[in-house]
Amino acid sequence: MNQDKTDRTQPEANYEENFSADSNYRSSLPDVQNAPKDAIRGANVPIAQVGIHNFKLPLKFKTQDGSARELQASITATVSLAADCKGVNMSRIMRVFYLFTDEIFTPDTLRTILAKMKEQLETSRARIKISFEYPILQKSLRSGHRAWQYYKCAYEGFIDERGAFKKNVQFDFIYSSACPCSAELSEHARRTRNVYCVPHSQRSKARVLAEIADGASVSIEDMHALCLEALKTETQTIVRREDEQAFAELNGAYAKFIEDATRLLYQEFDADKRIADFEIACIHLESLHSHDAVGVICKGLPNGLSANFSDFEDLLC
Repeated sequence: MNQDKTDRTQPEANYEENFSADSNYRSSLPDVQNAPKDAIRGANVPIAQVGIHNFKLPLKFKTQDGSARELQASITATVSLAADCKGVNMSRIMRVFYLFTDEIFTPDTLRTILAKMKEQLETSRARIKISFEYPILQKSLRSGHRAWQYYKCAYEGFIDERGAFKKNVQFDFIYSSACPCSAELSEHARRTRNVYCVPHSQRSKARVLAEIADGASVSIEDMHALCLEALKTETQTIVRREDEQAFAELNGAYAKFIEDATRLLYQEFDADKRIADFEIACIHLESLHSHDAVGVICKGLPNGLSANFSDFEDLLC
């Protein structure tokens, strides 16, 4: 008798390929995340952000000329969770995003997605970050060769309980920083002792986080142009001897300390009225020292972006 009872309650190790979950079956499934508040473990307090990170899908991004370019994107999407709520439906975040996969993305696209996330997840605040690598065709300095340079970028969007929307563009720019001190010391050795020296320079990176003004539009190409105008010495793609010589001349003409780089970028981004606020972080990966030089600057608006960047490991290049 006991053996029969065991047989009746023992589940089968079997995947039913032809089983179909109809509406009645789905309605019978337990919904643990929507359990009452007495099911909450730990303190019954609000959570500022809860959601999903690094789900990938191809998205189309608008280029400067208005065409679309399809790229792989990594999405982080979160919402706020009120006290007395057990959890959120994570798959619903993804399902909301997939409603917009045919859109051509700009930072403004995020406003509609965020509003839909708030509606579908019944939350007060939501945020999205879309990370991607954006290619721009670059020309060699003198040989005329063209090749693709890829730029690490992100669009960020935030919407609050009042429906106020903010949009950011993040852009990484890799450049060469020739040391002005090393250049002067090398020239001194040549001039006073006829000694040949090679001044030191290093691969460097700037990360610009720009809040775009309401009603304004800033493309990835615009972000690149502002960085290039400020720093001049972007690293190259295809290089022949005449290009390498030109790059050495370029570094000689635009030698820069970390302080120079941050202030030059500040000057360009502060002058662009499409950009409401910004934070700029730079790293020079020293070839002279065993440590690196870093700098962070912001526009300086009250309650704006605050120059608190400290994740310099993420700027290694």
